[in-house]
Amino acid sequence: MGIIIIFTSIFSYLLGAHYIANVEIVIFIVLIIAIVLFIISYIITRSFERLAEASKMKSEFINIVSHQLRSPLNNIKWTFEILTSKELEVPTEKVEEYMGNVEENIARMVELIDDLLIVSKIEQGRVPISKKEVFLENLIKDLIKRYRIFAEASHVELNFYFKEQASPVFTDPSLIKLVVENLIDNAIRYIKGPGKVEIKLTMENKKVLFSIKDTGVGIPQKDKKYIFQKFFRAENVLKERTRGSGLGLYVCKSIIENLGGRIWFKSEEGKGTTFYFTLPIK
Repeated sequence: MGIIIIFTSIFSYLLGAHYIANVEIVIFIVLIIAIVLFIISYIITRSFERLAEASKMKSEFINIVSHQLRSPLNNIKWTFEILTSKELEVPTEKVEEYMGNVEENIARMVELIDDLLIVSKIEQGRVPISKKEVFLENLIKDLIKRYRIFAEASHVELNFYFKEQASPVFTDPSLIKLVVENLIDNAIRYIKGPGKVEIKLTMENKKVLFSIKDTGVGIPQKDKKYIFQKFFRAENVLKERTRGSGLGLYVCKSIIENLGGRIWFKSEEGKGTTFYFTLPIK
């Protein structure tokens, strides 16, 4: 396109100079033609880039989803082959362990499918938002009760701090619940060995500020810019083989921004991560 613009500009100038005596007018016309061609070139180039990007994302999506579903399905298949085999006798005490493995893998598939449905609704702009007054501290307390057993089983101390009864937030409680669930689940899951998770809720410039700090594996510097992308999981998390679809933080970011807030994080590899989000009171 650059070569075409150059040759078109030269041709336009020579043709204009032949028929128009005023050189300034000729130059002005050539500039207008060059600008128009440049704009057309930019639009065409961006269109091809978007098509290429969409094609690449589609391929990556299929590969990742296939991999994410193949692993639990294979685990379930192998487990049932062992349990139903006529050649192998499975000890009674092992049957419960194998069935627990099946249950865990089914849960992984259900989690992935739920995440994919949410992502699909977000990208199509079909996420229903039903706002009302919500006291976030009450919502967080209820979630902490649910995650207390998981935290204790993982040897993680889970604490919630808030100084005073914050003003209610006019937001969608079901969507905020989904965000907080994702963040608590990640914070506990990415701690290896005994650790702590601290959740804080404060008021700041007519906004509610939520923060969740963990003492987990942290995020490598080179991975930080990708952390809110779909299906992305940091390299150190993959090494630990921690379960996850790589969609949770993408969903959190999309929800918070759709509700008029902002989400960000601070992290140091090996020392932990703190995620923050703000929501307007009104």
